[in-house]
Amino acid sequence: METPQPADPTAGADATGPATAPADAHARELADTRAFFAERAARWDGKYPDDSPRYAAAIADTGLTDGQFVIDAGCGTGRALPLLRAAVGPSGTVLGVDLTPEMLEQAAAHRADAALIEADCTRLPLPDAVADLVFGAGLISHLPGPGTGLRELARVTRPGGRLALYHPLGRAALAARQGRPVTPDDLRARERLFPLLAGTGWKPLSYTDEPTRYLVLAERT
Repeated sequence: METPQPADPTAGADATGPATAPADAHARELADTRAFFAERAARWDGKYPDDSPRYAAAIADTGLTDGQFVIDAGCGTGRALPLLRAAVGPSGTVLGVDLTPEMLEQAAAHRADAALIEADCTRLPLPDAVADLVFGAGLISHLPGPGTGLRELARVTRPGGRLALYHPLGRAALAARQGRPVTPDDLRARERLFPLLAGTGWKPLSYTDEPTRYLVLAERT
């Protein structure tokens, strides 16, 4: 079999096209995500009212304990932040990360339970192996390049630390709410998600997909 040769960077009138295309696509996806959530930030909490008990139960199942460092990746308006703070106590660290300034403004205005940073979850301004848990509510469907994002979340998590991918509605219930069927290419399906996790630094531990809970737990390898 022939070994593919690298393209000549001087060939063609648009030599930078192939190199810049992935970066351009990533930037466009980030811009689309920001625009989507910016327009909805002020009314976002009204989409799932009174779901704090569901969040609390999911956080309890992560094994988070006093003094640990948890990242709420894609924290949005910060609904999980007070519950994560309660789990780690005053000696723990809670960091909320979101791409959309308008979402972070809502979090800052209503929930002073964590440090907040505006950042792309595929390029976090954090050192390696600092987090005990990454909690991502509704995150996986909005990660630009989900494999890249999961690998970055693994980078900032210590070996043996955990990832929790959560939603207060299961796949079928969420699809019904949005007026669409569950499709075979759904990234959150076990048969799609588990290989992706295993290939990006995570060991899948459990998978729950019920009407009032979607929760996947994985361990940093």
